[in-house]
Amino acid sequence: MIDPVELQVLTGALRATCEEMGAVLIRSAHSANIKERRDASTALFDPLGQMVMQAEHIPVHLGAMPAAVEAILDEEHAPDRAWVLNDPYRGGTHLPDITVIAPVFASAGGSGSKLIGFAANRAHHADVGGPTPGSMPADSRRLAEEGVVIEPRILDERAIAELSGLMRQPEQRRADLRAQLAAGRTGARRLQELHDRVGRERLREAFTEVLDYAERRTRACLRQLDDGRRSARDVLEAREGELEIVLEATVAGDRLRLDFTGTAPQHDGNLNCPLAVTRSACYFAIRVLTDPEIPPSAGAYRPIEVIAPEGCLLNAHSSTGAADDAPAVVGGNVETSSRVADVVLGAFGRALGQGTMNNVTLGSENFVYYETIAGGQGACPDADGPSAVHVAMSNTLNTPVEALELEFPLRVVEYALRRGSGGGGAHHGGDGVIRELEALAPLSYSLITERRRHAPAGARGGLPGTPGRNLLDGEDLAAKAIGRLKPGQRLRIETPGGGGDGPPRRGDRVHR
Repeated sequence: MIDPVELQVLTGALRATCEEMGAVLIRSAHSANIKERRDASTALFDPLGQMVMQAEHIPVHLGAMPAAVEAILDEEHAPDRAWVLNDPYRGGTHLPDITVIAPVFASAGGSGSKLIGFAANRAHHADVGGPTPGSMPADSRRLAEEGVVIEPRILDERAIAELSGLMRQPEQRRADLRAQLAAGRTGARRLQELHDRVGRERLREAFTEVLDYAERRTRACLRQLDDGRRSARDVLEAREGELEIVLEATVAGDRLRLDFTGTAPQHDGNLNCPLAVTRSACYFAIRVLTDPEIPPSAGAYRPIEVIAPEGCLLNAHSSTGAADDAPAVVGGNVETSSRVADVVLGAFGRALGQGTMNNVTLGSENFVYYETIAGGQGACPDADGPSAVHVAMSNTLNTPVEALELEFPLRVVEYALRRGSGGGGAHHGGDGVIRELEALAPLSYSLITERRRHAPAGARGGLPGTPGRNLLDGEDLAAKAIGRLKPGQRLRIETPGGGGDGPPRRGDRVHR
């Protein structure tokens, strides 16, 4: 039995390893989306594929990376053999998110080597091929329209050359994949060092204790919630119409069931979610409702049951597995996941944040710019919501203006707080932001956004935040839009504010 002090030391060592993996990946990558916005995650797994620790990077990866490790668990592993995948129906999220998994062995090689775990990382690449620069098309209907689908395969220099050759800016793709390999090797090295220091049995016991410790803390937090059923529903603003998400949340002692039965069926667009993404959104919301300091591991999610019927929007199904038949998912990972988190938080009476990642992609065959744009967070019962933050499932940074204008043929015309966009209340919701970009060359654009027709709701009488807006040269665009920009044209994104909490103060305005 590991004593509490030693457990904390070992937990810290595992967390530090994940953070170091993230630092290696971010500092080695070439694309702005990884090196500037830090759109990547890292994690460690035990030999059975259970996530033992994850760095505090991207919430949408919480429940999805374990599915990626599960996809390669039965493959033939060997020292220095890494695996790569992005197939959403084989452990991925959406195609731009590429996962690299490095099996970790107790020694560098030889017949006596034993598998002691896995070091995994996931990074959002600026482009993975397909007809639309940036591989984030607002109008995709099938997975094949969103880019190159990578089923689990060995990642070596030959694979890097082959895959990058199918994508835009192949030199940058090669550099980012090598950065992911370097991050995996760093994690493997640190885990081997920990194994050498404490021994195989002690390391295995540490994995078990970390998982059990996270489970105990989650169960303790769930017991503090009132037993019973809660319900919530919300909609997504699809190009084809509104899609409803329905939730019944049941707390029973130290367990929680989240049942999405009644949610809209998967649709002929790209807001479909693989089940792993739905789980990620649920797990993030539960971390908010319980204790964010609980180690983010598989143990923390043992008391949580997520039900989403196969074939619904939150558990998209491919009848054949072929990319030209599989439902598109690029918007599901970024926007539907945000709405799932909203619905879970709303069921427990929380004011909602902007509820969208405000995905903007601009590019050509020669370069690609992609980012998510910050907005307002919902107010808390005891504090105003923060303004201009990447809320909920994103947790990335904005691309700095200097880096953006240096690398891309774009000019930032305005970047400012969208003052007054947060909902009123005893505590105000956070304000969104304004980001206006001018094209300096012919570019294609793709916008995948939400909360343009439906405002983020307040709580306990608090007022909703202001819905977002997308504009091209001052004319409104739809929440999901795709088209081309001529030099001199301007794309303006006004992101939503968060909902307020508690009765409005005198002078608070109702946003329309």
